[in-house]
Amino acid sequence: MAPFGYNPIGSWSENLGAPHREVADRLGLVVAPGAVLVDNNRSAWQRNRHRPGWNALLEAIRAGGVRHVIVYHPDRLMRQPRDLEELLTLSEEHDITLHGQANRRDLSDPDDRFFLRVEVAHACRSSDDTSRRLRDALEDRARAGRPHSSGQRPYGYAADAVTVLELEAVIVREIYTRYLEGASPGVIARELNDRGEVTVSGVAWQPYAVRAVLASRHVTGVRVFRGEEAGEGDWPPIIDRGTWAEVQERRSYRASAYDRRGWRFYLLRGLVVCKRCGWRMAGSTSKDACYMCARHTYLGAERCHRRIGAARLEEFVSDAAVELLTQLDVSGAPRAATALSAADEAAISADEVELAELKDMWTHREISTREYRQMRKTIEDRISALYRKTIVRPTVEVLTGLVGADARAVWNQLADRGEVERLNAVLRFLFAAVIIDEHRAPRGGFDYSRIDIEPNPL
Repeated sequence: MAPFGYNPIGSWSENLGAPHREVADRLGLVVAPGAVLVDNNRSAWQRNRHRPGWNALLEAIRAGGVRHVIVYHPDRLMRQPRDLEELLTLSEEHDITLHGQANRRDLSDPDDRFFLRVEVAHACRSSDDTSRRLRDALEDRARAGRPHSSGQRPYGYAADAVTVLELEAVIVREIYTRYLEGASPGVIARELNDRGEVTVSGVAWQPYAVRAVLASRHVTGVRVFRGEEAGEGDWPPIIDRGTWAEVQERRSYRASAYDRRGWRFYLLRGLVVCKRCGWRMAGSTSKDACYMCARHTYLGAERCHRRIGAARLEEFVSDAAVELLTQLDVSGAPRAATALSAADEAAISADEVELAELKDMWTHREISTREYRQMRKTIEDRISALYRKTIVRPTVEVLTGLVGADARAVWNQLADRGEVERLNAVLRFLFAAVIIDEHRAPRGGFDYSRIDIEPNPL
């Protein structure tokens, strides 16, 4: 079997590849084409960092195509004990040997496994210490009023987050002025796009990007650390404190006024999903009550116009719920949740620690918001999967009085009494999602075929 070369530092080059090739030549091993795996700028210590090369290596080992792995040093391959344990578990089925510049570890040898555990634990501790020192340095920097030194630069400032870029500063002032004049973030974004202006990322303006500028405390010279104001920054403000405070007050007022206008309780809140985007669809505040894709406020190609009338959709899903409740037999159903196993509790606790660390990294701008959301979702999905697997849903308590031949009458009574929160809870118990496809019926008609109800396991 051909060996795999794994390089967690960078891609193969004359400098990076030569040591690995020397090890292969010395051992008489030939690295097959495509057997070199690379993780560019991927930390082996960060628990939540996706490592394509590492994942591909594990898959290759599972497939039985690997006997030798060549690395610079094992602690460059693994800096978390759990990664080592995963590799050791695989080595029980496959005879794996790690080759490095300074040592060789046979994963089937108890002594080598012991030394590997010590080396990886030491590497993990070293990385933990480095992370702690970095956090302390960032906190000291915040207390001194110096700006955050990594991540995306604030709009209106250069990469040092201190030097004002006057061309962008003019736009920042315009955004604040237009908002105080009554223009919405969508209108402001449209005006900027009409003139060809772009954001820090070089893309067109969207309403959320305008709101981010309006919410930014950096433009008013305030240092923020972990979501809290840490004091005055040592950079020049673009917006004076009074203007910024007035905008925040206006934003709060507009939000409350918007929420009150045309308010109604949307029975399917938290359930309706746009099939095109995969985003939730929320209830509108207009007179024409409907569910709208959350991306309806976006501009350009990212915008989604999908919507569906609320009244008929809620009636359709309610009928499906009543039909299910009428036929549902809950006799003998458990009334309480089963306890989590010790292993599951430990796994959930570990994931919760990872979530906290991930949020801390995002707060310090060590990762982008997009990376944060993606990695957070992965961990949260993992936690949810454990809960779904180990907990028996308390069917009887949730559906008390709503099951059987009288389901329709009881449902209507709850609706007449305005107990919509209870009905929403029942719907969310019965159904995982109400997925809305594109409209295909003639204009003006309601297309029931676009509705797909995904049930929950009961």
